[in-house]
Amino acid sequence: MYYNGTTGVNKAGNLEIGGVDTIELTRDFGTPLYVYDVALMRERARGFKQAFEEQNINSQVAYASKAFSTVAMVQLAEEEGLSLDVVSGGELYTALAAGFPPERIHFHGNNKGKEELEMALDNRIGCIVVDNFFEMELLKSICQEKNAKVNILLRITPGIEAHTHDYILTGQEDSKFGFDLQNGQAGTALITALQCDYFDVLGLHCHIGSQIFETTGFLLAAKKIVEQMAIWKKEHGFEAKVLNLGGGFGIRYTKEDAPIPPSQYVSEIIKEVKNLTERFFLKMPEIWIEPGRSLVGDAGITLYKIGSSKDVPGVRKYLAVDGGMSDNIRPALYQAKYEAVLAKQPLAQPKETVSIAGKCCESGDMLIWDLPLPETGEEEILAVFCTGAYGYSMSNNYNRIPRPAVVFVENGKATLVVKRETYEDIVRLDLPFK
Repeated sequence: MYYNGTTGVNKAGNLEIGGVDTIELTRDFGTPLYVYDVALMRERARGFKQAFEEQNINSQVAYASKAFSTVAMVQLAEEEGLSLDVVSGGELYTALAAGFPPERIHFHGNNKGKEELEMALDNRIGCIVVDNFFEMELLKSICQEKNAKVNILLRITPGIEAHTHDYILTGQEDSKFGFDLQNGQAGTALITALQCDYFDVLGLHCHIGSQIFETTGFLLAAKKIVEQMAIWKKEHGFEAKVLNLGGGFGIRYTKEDAPIPPSQYVSEIIKEVKNLTERFFLKMPEIWIEPGRSLVGDAGITLYKIGSSKDVPGVRKYLAVDGGMSDNIRPALYQAKYEAVLAKQPLAQPKETVSIAGKCCESGDMLIWDLPLPETGEEEILAVFCTGAYGYSMSNNYNRIPRPAVVFVENGKATLVVKRETYEDIVRLDLPFK
């Protein structure tokens, strides 16, 4: 088994993370339970930042909070000197509630509402990434009402396809996001934005996909955009101060995944942008990136209690856990794959192959197919690795199942950062018919 960060096996033979026994965590906080390795999240954040600092490049590393947004996580990002990428009023509100410096917040999204944009302007956030012409006109009208000026980036779709799951491709021509570079929309958007007295057009943004294991897509996107920047400088006198190449840096979920270090992504991106800007006689822009999954994904483990089992002779054995698609919808949504062990005996030799079923009333609620495990009884604790991204943030109350608690662990200490939902929480907003 491959262990990330501070995850390992302690003297008692149990799985531990952050110096804390996972069995003890379940006794103290219950199951299902999201557990985050704070030291690993800090290490990843510092790795991205250091790669820019070593090459003396002006930059911003913005944590893409859609991967996992809570007050505690936002505060950790601030401690590490990151900027913050938000994509909704709720994520923006969370950032502000956490005391995150608004000037380091970037607001994304393809359908920002009037109230969301007003919140952003009222709190003087650092940048709004404008996604489409509708939003541009809406933002302009709000700025006129408030007599406010705002920094913007234009989101560009450069026509580069990342080799990943179809549902999370975002940089190709046929995308719901951004102004298309190939059909001329991006050029029209730039001219429109430059003509607006309320906009300070800092530069350009693109995002080509998620869970990417090579740099080729990023370099191709940079090439297409910088080439267009040279044309726009000649035609409109516009020179971008910022080039944001987004996120999508991959992590290891299973042995089939082969991620590269943060420093390699950054160093190759810097080299390419330097070469391109020198070739076209452009000023070197500030480079922004937006790691999300790569900061928190493999820092998270979900702990479940095993309940019922079912043998289908000659077919398979099912083990059901006390969570499922209500706390991790990715296997049902993306056919995502995970690795797992028993928390009490992670080094024991496998003796059977089982499939891990969730408890939701849905045939598709399967977390892991064909998992080798030792002989397993009910009440055992199953630890599923690399659930730190899009587990909690995509959790739901399907079947009216309460969402799990979230614990941060570091240096032998466990801190509860999100309380477990109760049944009372689930009906709190309900109103009686009569």
